[in-house]
Amino acid sequence: MIFDDRACELGEGPLWHPLRQQLIWFDITGKRMLSRTDAGPLEWAMTEMVSAAGWISRDELMIASETGLYRFNLETGARSLVVSLEADLPDTRSNDGRADPQGGFWIGTLGKVHGGGHPAKGAIYRFYKGELRKLFAPIAITNAIAFAPDGKSACFADTLTGQVMRVALDAGGWPKGQPEVYLDLRAESLNPDGAVIDNAGVMWLAQWGASRVAAYAPDGQFLRAISFDAPHTSCPAFGGDTLYCTSALQGMDAAARATHPNAGKTFIARGIAVGQKEHQVIL
Repeated sequence: MIFDDRACELGEGPLWHPLRQQLIWFDITGKRMLSRTDAGPLEWAMTEMVSAAGWISRDELMIASETGLYRFNLETGARSLVVSLEADLPDTRSNDGRADPQGGFWIGTLGKVHGGGHPAKGAIYRFYKGELRKLFAPIAITNAIAFAPDGKSACFADTLTGQVMRVALDAGGWPKGQPEVYLDLRAESLNPDGAVIDNAGVMWLAQWGASRVAAYAPDGQFLRAISFDAPHTSCPAFGGDTLYCTSALQGMDAAARATHPNAGKTFIARGIAVGQKEHQVIL
């Protein structure tokens, strides 16, 4: 079912705001943030590409952009820089991101040109209580940042590798030890994109090019998949027991777009699983 029929060139970063009971998401290359309430669609035009968010309060978000992490007021549109993010690297931008159970905000970057032999230029960072620390690099296409409900592990992916990694976290939410392979999707030629982990510890993983969000148990066992009417499903989010999923037109030629008229739209599937309440970002 379609939740919002505005087509995004690169829909990403859906966030269910638990205080507002409202979905917020991004069209990265379109430089806009979108939302929808019972009153209708909402949209904010941005001056640069934006890709992911966490909630600070009812009215304020932490938003990741090409050059920094910002506080953004949903009511006034006011924006202020919290910390720069690869602002000295004009050939990179932010991509996947999510808040962890300890209140940190993880954000990945990537090279604006990637794949096809181009060097990996991205990294994964964590912002926590005023500190931005680089965690993992180099990564070509950062994705699948998600957290176990108990806060003891985090997942992430470099889409080009076809693998999702998992790393243990200490009590403060910082990685300890080395990441290990959680899912190896190479044999199935599946491309891990955005992900979220539900209250039962099940990962719901969007798979670029596969028109679906697939569910995997904590031990990596495939459980089920939810299909959506768009080839490039990009990132899921839970609002209670409702699954939302963004999608993208990127990489589709005119014929493919004509064949898939719902590509780029944002989808909804009800009664799927119970998601974690999205965690608050602690500045």
